[in-house]
Amino acid sequence: MRSYLTKRALYSFVSLSGLLILVFFMARLTGNPGNLYLPIDATLEARQAFTEKHGFDDPVHVQFGRYVAQLARGDLGDSIRQQRPAIDIVLEAIPVTLWLAAVTMTIALFGAILIGALAAYRPGGAFDRIASISSLAGASAPDFWIAITAILVFSVGLRWLPTSGMDGFASWLMPIAVLTIRPFGLLVQVVRGSMLTVFSSAYVKTARAKGVKERSVIFVHALRNAMLPIITVAGDQAAAIANGAVIVETIFGWPGIGKLMIDSIVQRDFAVIQASILVTAIVILSINIAVDITYAILDPRIRHR
Repeated sequence: MRSYLTKRALYSFVSLSGLLILVFFMARLTGNPGNLYLPIDATLEARQAFTEKHGFDDPVHVQFGRYVAQLARGDLGDSIRQQRPAIDIVLEAIPVTLWLAAVTMTIALFGAILIGALAAYRPGGAFDRIASISSLAGASAPDFWIAITAILVFSVGLRWLPTSGMDGFASWLMPIAVLTIRPFGLLVQVVRGSMLTVFSSAYVKTARAKGVKERSVIFVHALRNAMLPIITVAGDQAAAIANGAVIVETIFGWPGIGKLMIDSIVQRDFAVIQASILVTAIVILSINIAVDITYAILDPRIRHR
């Protein structure tokens, strides 16, 4: 296990390095930030002073070398817009997104396990058909459309919920609901398919023949052995939420890492862009490693290999 984790950490480091290189050079393609932060009638001397202050007068490869040297010291640079360390800005935003992702995945996973297992218990029945159609619709609906529709219905029409911001319990409801729908739909389908396969196995038939209660058959004998594909999809969806909450956070004005990325790109705040991508990538890689460790815990065959 230790050698496997070491190898995974090495692969993650290589992936992270490639991502940072790509982000650094692509950010510079957006243009000189001085065109945004200086007035239109700024003098040539003022523009030159701004460029020299932030090191944009150097060739791009020199800027990259300086960035790598700073990164090795744990310095991710300062925000042009806020004039403070970029990492501080990112660390203020990332907990908001992580809380949103954690609540969303908890609801989606446990709800999908319950609904998917019950749907698989009587395949072809009324509950199974309703669950299958509803989950397929949820998995297919785009997040931005659901978010805009929710605002039109619950904020503009009914005036029950606020349209944006993070002020009180009510402001959490729509972002959580919108982000939950897609992973919930996907997971219901995976749980149902995996449980159908397990229900036809010999050990489930043996448990039933011994008189084990159906609740124990479903949620102990069957569910444990059906968990590997469920964990795979749940891990992918957790990473997708951590990385893909950009649209939902932007629509709802949610002060998380997704909205911070969009604002930083628009403002050409290079240090914040790079720090946001770095922290988000570390979170996603950590989720992937946690999923692999969970595999080993649930399946001894994987652990021994």
